[in-house]
Amino acid sequence: MHEMIKGANVGLSSLSENVGSVIVSLGWSSPDGDGDADVSVLLLDENGKVRGNEDFFFYNNPAAADGSVQLLGQTPSEGGSEDRIQLDLTALPAEVDRVVVAASRHRRAAFGQLENLRVTLSDAAGEEILGFTITQASVESAFVFGEIYRRGGEWKFRAVGQGYATGLAGLATDFGIEIDEDDSPESEAGANPADVLTEAAETEPAPEAPEQPAPAATPAAEAPAPARRLRTARKKVTLPKPKKSLAEHDTWRSSLLFPAATLKNDRERETRATSILLSVMAQVPEFGRRLTAAFGAPAGRMETFTEVSLPHGENPKRPDGVIRVERAGKIWTALVETKTNGNALKAEQIQDYMDIAARRGYEAVITLSNDVALEGSPLVQVKVDGRRKHKVALRHLSWAEVAYQAQMLILHEGVRHEPHAWLLQELLHYLQHENSGCHGFQNMGPAWVPVRNGIDDETLCQGDERAVQVVESWERLVRQVCLRLGGELGEKVLPVQRVKRGTDPHARRAALADQLCERGLLDAEIRIDGIVGTLGVSADLRTSRIRTSIEIPAPTQGYPLSWAKRLVRQLAEAPADMHVQTLVEGGAAGPRGTLERLRPEPGDLLPKDGTQITGFRLSLFKGMGSSRGNAESGFIRSVDAAVDRFHSSVIVHLTGRPGRPRTPA
Repeated sequence: MHEMIKGANVGLSSLSENVGSVIVSLGWSSPDGDGDADVSVLLLDENGKVRGNEDFFFYNNPAAADGSVQLLGQTPSEGGSEDRIQLDLTALPAEVDRVVVAASRHRRAAFGQLENLRVTLSDAAGEEILGFTITQASVESAFVFGEIYRRGGEWKFRAVGQGYATGLAGLATDFGIEIDEDDSPESEAGANPADVLTEAAETEPAPEAPEQPAPAATPAAEAPAPARRLRTARKKVTLPKPKKSLAEHDTWRSSLLFPAATLKNDRERETRATSILLSVMAQVPEFGRRLTAAFGAPAGRMETFTEVSLPHGENPKRPDGVIRVERAGKIWTALVETKTNGNALKAEQIQDYMDIAARRGYEAVITLSNDVALEGSPLVQVKVDGRRKHKVALRHLSWAEVAYQAQMLILHEGVRHEPHAWLLQELLHYLQHENSGCHGFQNMGPAWVPVRNGIDDETLCQGDERAVQVVESWERLVRQVCLRLGGELGEKVLPVQRVKRGTDPHARRAALADQLCERGLLDAEIRIDGIVGTLGVSADLRTSRIRTSIEIPAPTQGYPLSWAKRLVRQLAEAPADMHVQTLVEGGAAGPRGTLERLRPEPGDLLPKDGTQITGFRLSLFKGMGSSRGNAESGFIRSVDAAVDRFHSSVIVHLTGRPGRPRTPA
């Protein structure tokens, strides 16, 4: 991979032969797990300005109609979070001279609070070809990470690294867009007025000029004025209330397009699940595009096929499905191999499909199963013939990700046509049916029981490979919990990785496995977009209890007794067995008690010696299932239930609405 320094530029064609479509990834990490940023893309003409508001892509305008730009959303990485952007350079209009890739922070928080700011660019085969790390972020609340520009008939990349203290508004205005920066909580129903920050009244110094020379700007009188000021308040789409049912009795069930009740065996489940999914992808363009854009597919007419026979030596091979996308006379093709229930992908089978794809000039092989892929731990190992010029990307998609994307479209973002929304709803019904085999990750693996037994009788030693396998399964489970919760809330929900960028994932998991052997604990932190603090999940294998918790910082105004009283009032509907602990300066243990005991006496939360209060920790405990799978008594179901209970009975009551707790000021 070509590493760049600030101000440097490089021709993309010199790094890869497959750069007609690229993926730009912006990454960062947060020491406290709370930090986040929003990516944006601007298409500029030869004068360095946008042609109109439609050339500005951000969370309210995530995709271009011609498919040239699509924001793919955020995913966890080993070093924190990574936000990806799909750019089809062949589809960009001729008058677009530059593509600016930027990010901004909510409420103008400083990028100096984040670490490991980095941009990477991958070619259509998924291979990273260049990277640029920003090392001097401080008070800036928006950053131009880099830009892709035309020069001499080819596309080049410049590492910019320019910051703005004026946030998204300053960045956008600099490129010819006038915006109303109204993404503060006061524009959202149910927000706490005490938390509102009025950014419109703020005045900040103008950003310093970029180091690299830019094309001369058009005089103000000649610059094309945007048709209207662009509003940045996040769009919230809600489903209409269901109509009264015409059923005569509660036992009557609506007919389903994809019934799953009669499924009998794994082969039938795989065949039906593949056919249903590929059919819906082809019929609902937003959904099909959402799933394939991350794999390098262009925007275009999609057609899908099942049970296709392809020649391979003496024995033809039959992948479960084929996806083909046509754009501008070119066809992008991916082979699909599907597994349901706990069935594992077979390396030999995938290797055959990779060889077939390479020979036939196909672009990708997509595997689909209930397993969740982890960075540094591929689900299947395949050999790649380096002598072949044509590269085939091997990508994995979990059934949990499929359900997540369907939920995001029909519950929160919306689709263009009502029948398409109905189709996605029917797909969700199918995926969630117990007979479909598409429930997601549901087995902690063969090492689970021996590791638990070893912890119980204190015979598990550090360095045991089985402990590493349990840590990997735990990481998969946490990522699936994030997908499920994010789909329900319509918010970014990501696991927090408190590691430095570049940390070897195998070494990190080995260290966590040693901690598991020593303490018997599996720990995770989950960040829900907009929440103050992170949701902690801890599974104690020695006591067979799961603890879910969140730490809320103390308000900056008011009196400690008022804080305690208001917190107890906010938790009036929370479970009586919830534990509340006061956090004090110096990290010493503060007063604690159950909510049942504190309700009549909130003052018991105050330190007797008057020590400064820094916050409050709220915790719930739940018994842990013993089996490794997803049965009613299983560990996985216990974790799901614990997270659901904590969110619905604690976080929701802190916020007044799902997803945004307030400081008890």
